[in-house]
Amino acid sequence: MIKYTVELTEAENKAMNYIANTVQEWIDNVVKNRARQAIDDIYNMEVERMTADPSITTIPADKNQVVLDADIKEVF
Repeated sequence: MIKYTVELTEAENKAMNYIANTVQEWIDNVVKNRARQAIDDIYNMEVERMTADPSITTIPADKNQVVLDADIKEVF
């Protein structure tokens, strides 16, 4: 598991507490949801690529494995 840290100013923390039950829960939900969307995008692109390639005879059943095996470029 990979862990990231976010630093907020006192004003940013106060603002986040105004809109969320807990800041950590809000951050976790936003990041995990965006990662889920990217996983779906990568998986769909890879399955489309693999089904169009006649040399590929099997596709992994595990969505995460398809994503981990994908030869994609990072945006930044």
